[in-house]
Parts: sequence; C-alpha cells; structure tokens
Amino acid sequence: MKKIVVAITGASGSIYAQRFLHYLTQVSDIEVGVVMSKNAPDVWQHELDEVANLPFPIYDRTDYRAPFASGSARYEHMIIIPCSMGTLGRIAHGFSDDLITRAADVILKERRQLICVVRDTPFNLIHIENMQKLTMAGGMILPAIPSFYSKPKSIEEVVDTVVHRALDQIGVSIKSYRWGESKENANGKQH
Repeated sequence: MKKIVVAITGASGSIYAQRFLHYLTQVSDIEVGVVMSKNAPDVWQHELDEVANLPFPIYDRTDYRAPFASGSARYEHMIIIPCSMGTLGRIAHGFSDDLITRAADVILKERRQLICVVRDTPFNLIHIENMQKLTMAGGMILPAIPSFYSKPKSIEEVVDTVVHRALDQIGVSIKSYRWGESKENANGKQH
C-alpha cells in the first residue's frame, strides 16, 4: 500500500490541492494523511467558496502524534501543494515548527520523496537559494507552472497540467495528456 502525506499551505492555489486529492480518491491501495497550515482553510474557503471537506483523514498542524511525524510509519511520499515560500524556507533550514515541517524533515531524513509545488511568483534570490538547498537535501521543486500544449479549455484542465505531473512523480498512474498523443486519448480517468 502506497502511503502519502499531503500538506496544504496558505499559499494561493487551493485548487491544486483540491484536484490532487480528487485524483487520489480514484486510486485504490493508498493511505493518505492530510495536514493543513494555519491559514490554508481560510485561503481554501476564499478561493473555492467552500469549506475544505476533504476525503482523507486530516491531522491538526500541532498533532505530533500523527503517524507521518515519525519515520517508523514509513510514509513514502510527501507533497506540499500548494507550498508557500515560508514553508519551503523553514524546511530548507531545518525548522520543524509544525506538523508540516516535521513531516517534511522526516521524509528527507529517511531519504523518501518530498515534492514542493511552489506557487509564489516572482522568485527572489532567497526563494531560489531555498529551492536549491531543498533540492540538494533530496527534495523536489515542482512549480505550479501549467503547460498549454494539451490546449486546456477550463481552469480545471489548466490546473490538471500541474497536478498530473505531481501524480506522475509519486507513481500514481492516471490517464492524462502525453506529448505526442491526441487529447481525446487523455480524458483524465485512471488506467
């Protein structure tokens, strides 16, 4: 069973987390734990006009008894979607001041997969240096930069160009547009 931590910060881009979790609900044999930063629920409500009613267990950001707060729980993947630059900076410099940063620290120390879907733009030199530091520590920076060669027709389709990349990185197989294929072959359903 694949074990995944999904962290949602207060960076703009709640729709990325919403779509990511939507696709995870279509996958069997996974265990997902979710943690939201202090500001994430407010940003979610503001951007999506709904309360974050998530389909997986949600752990409080101060709950260090959450299973993924320890390497012994063997969570293989952690994705922070969207990832604020403040969260990225704290992780890059080893500040474990909440469950998100503690879980990221655990994932890195266990040499497992940490993906940060950074959303802020433009990047300043501090952001770039923190992204480099996190990459050198074994993390992955996956900017929320959509692609357009699939000719997306809706906001969801634009968002999915990023979300599908993130799902690919953690080995979750869904049917999506692939370079060289027709769009009709990529209707977003799981294989």
